[in-house]
Amino acid sequence: MITRTVRRWIVAGAAALTVAVGFTLHADAGTTARIAAAYTLPPVNATFDYQIGQAYTPPAGVRVVSRDREAAPAAGLYNICYVNAFQVQPQEATWWQQHHDDLLLRDATGRYVIDGAWDEMVLDIRTPAKRTALAAIVNGWIDGCAAKGFQAVEPDNIDTYDRFAGLLTRDQAVAYLRLLAPHAHSAGLAIAQKNTTTLEGRGKAAGLDFAIAEECGRYGECDAYTEVYGANLIVIEYTSGAFKKACTAVGASVSVVRRDVDVTAPGSGTYVYQSC
Repeated sequence: MITRTVRRWIVAGAAALTVAVGFTLHADAGTTARIAAAYTLPPVNATFDYQIGQAYTPPAGVRVVSRDREAAPAAGLYNICYVNAFQVQPQEATWWQQHHDDLLLRDATGRYVIDGAWDEMVLDIRTPAKRTALAAIVNGWIDGCAAKGFQAVEPDNIDTYDRFAGLLTRDQAVAYLRLLAPHAHSAGLAIAQKNTTTLEGRGKAAGLDFAIAEECGRYGECDAYTEVYGANLIVIEYTSGAFKKACTAVGASVSVVRRDVDVTAPGSGTYVYQSC
């Protein structure tokens, strides 16, 4: 996808949900630290803007914004931090090859596995050791999101196991999410399930709090998310027809927007934004 310390956040308002969580971290042999942190889910059915391509001043009325982890949050709004947790941003490919080449997925011939739609290398989540090493990196990004003032994180490309069947599995993705979700909570961040209906309830069981779904209206899948997360769903569509379909299906109860597929900024010539 295009690029795309502990803090405590309590957002006022009846639509906001704040959750206190406790879990156990092992700092070293024989040492256990108990951490409880407060985190807040996005307000339900609030006007949303998807800005993972480029940050800009949100349209009037927007209350929730998603931005890339390298961007600054939008002042006064609920901010979601975009993190590519399962694939490699194209501009970061060299860094991964130089520093963590062993964490890049290869096929049976030894070639890198590439998501051709976005020219992104796929991360190798197949073993516990590799998942732990990857989580150490991604959790560092999550800490950076919290330090900047984001209130939630969306780890993208969870569905690599669907798109590269035979190499990756759902069990591996869930095991990896179980390393990311508690860390996000410890940093005071909610964490989203980004896409994929085939997780069913396992994403929520792994600690995910809400969903962000691209094109569930287009494919008639929005109810698969609401069955698990209720109204804690944000929908992004990229065509007029799919946007209208999503608005009709779930727009009365959840956040639905239309953006241009390249997620550009106003003035680009391709910029599109609508909400319902």
